[in-house]
Amino acid sequence: MSKPEFILPIRVYYEDTDVAGVVYYANYLKFYERARTEWLRSLGYDQDVLIEQGLAFAVAHVDARYFAPARFNDALVVKTKILKSRRASVIFHQQVLMADADVTDESGEQKILNEATIKVACVDVNTMIPKSMPDYLVEEIARDWC
Repeated sequence: MSKPEFILPIRVYYEDTDVAGVVYYANYLKFYERARTEWLRSLGYDQDVLIEQGLAFAVAHVDARYFAPARFNDALVVKTKILKSRRASVIFHQQVLMADADVTDESGEQKILNEATIKVACVDVNTMIPKSMPDYLVEEIARDWC
């Protein structure tokens, strides 16, 4: 059985692009951040509530690959899967793909524009030192996403 994935549709706005109308490379990281935030919200956990509890998530490592550009006004989807989860970190595999079913790669699959493996650490808000996630979150990730 394949692992579940969270899918977030997004649209490329003018502010996401450079003067040529191509998505600026660093903005893919913003798309990934939005998807992880919405994934967490879909589980019933808003980051502002976790911050009030003294927890935050910080990106510890990113390995990104760029395949093709997204352009102004493109409809995209961000797919998010969990590769590995530990008490104080989660490793995600994320992809940005064209949402249009008519835009495919050579094999007929949705065209992948970018993909990344991103390690996110749970940290204490005050010290920024790694801290275990609450048991309820660890258990939900393990039960439903790994």
